[in-house]
Amino acid sequence: MMKYRVIPVTDYQQNCSLVWCSETNKAALIDPGGDVDILLRAVREEGVQLEKLLLTHGHLDHVGGAKLIAEQLNIPIIGPHQADAFWLELLPSQAEMFGFPDLEAFVPSRWLQEGEQVTVGNELFDVLHCPGHTPGHIVFYNAASRVAFVGDVLFQNSIGRSDFPRGNYDALISSIKEKLLPLGDDVVFIPGHGPLSTFGREREHNPFLV
Repeated sequence: MMKYRVIPVTDYQQNCSLVWCSETNKAALIDPGGDVDILLRAVREEGVQLEKLLLTHGHLDHVGGAKLIAEQLNIPIIGPHQADAFWLELLPSQAEMFGFPDLEAFVPSRWLQEGEQVTVGNELFDVLHCPGHTPGHIVFYNAASRVAFVGDVLFQNSIGRSDFPRGNYDALISSIKEKLLPLGDDVVFIPGHGPLSTFGREREHNPFLV
């Protein structure tokens, strides 16, 4: 069984998700945006073994702690899609622009593509390429638990911004309507910021989708 804990980090209150397999105790952090000490304390509190980091996209509030954790624990960084490589290359200037501590650019251990899967212990996560907020944004979907980790694609009552470099509003709406909503109204999603919701609730009430 997949278990998870949502940990808001940084001044942007970005939702980092600690996910783990209850059978093996293996774990991953999805979008470790910063506050590394808080994240690693959560890992210790849950008594799990962190084996990898998973990234939905390249914005600094979602990746700011990745390089430090990966080097400290000698674990891989996986994702996002390679179309977000330019965002990871721009991490030093992103940090300077938004007042974050100095960050170094990095290249993940593995880029992800539509239709691939990643594992956390015995748990499988489907990879959905959902561009629009950024060109290389991906979503991690655990079908067994009916839970999706959607980064900044979709929020309760809102959607991700598409006015960043290489963002695309039409692509964002298409990603939501063609890839996420068809997964089912009962699917719970963890957004990059703010409260959890379901695809069914957003289908009915999100002003950008109705």
